[in-house]
Amino acid sequence: MRSLFCLLATLLLTSCTGLADGIRPVTGFQLDRYLGTWYEIARLDHGFERGLEQVSASYSLRDDGGVRVINRGKQSDGSWREAQGKAYFVDRPDEARLKVSFFGPFYGGYNVIDLDPDYQLSLVTSYNHDYLWILARSPNPPKEKVAALVAKAKALGFATDQLIWVRQTP
Repeated sequence: MRSLFCLLATLLLTSCTGLADGIRPVTGFQLDRYLGTWYEIARLDHGFERGLEQVSASYSLRDDGGVRVINRGKQSDGSWREAQGKAYFVDRPDEARLKVSFFGPFYGGYNVIDLDPDYQLSLVTSYNHDYLWILARSPNPPKEKVAALVAKAKALGFATDQLIWVRQTP
């Protein structure tokens, strides 16, 4: 019985860091270029960001070689909500496939599936098609480039008609 429980726990913990069918992370990834602040341009709805505006994510190196993650967003009452986490590469450091944790030993997937050559726009998903983020270095990226990411996400099977466009200006 104990072995079955351990197997099920392992499957549960690793399934959240997997990849959805047809999804491939960016290769040739350079973490040092990805570090810094990214603004959330659009996302699919999920409970932990519901109602937030002016959302950003900041990434920096941790002493243990991982990545410090600070997600921040403004709530409707004007107060800020912040979550701190940590991320580590799942396989290779040149593949944009990480596991991120905000809650102890539980990890979820952080998969960069599109990234422009200048590291200015990023398309990120988790372990299934229910999670999608469009991130940019600027709160107001070029509309045509964002539209290209939306088109790619749609072609990959994401429900882009349900994207929430994040208000970045007060």
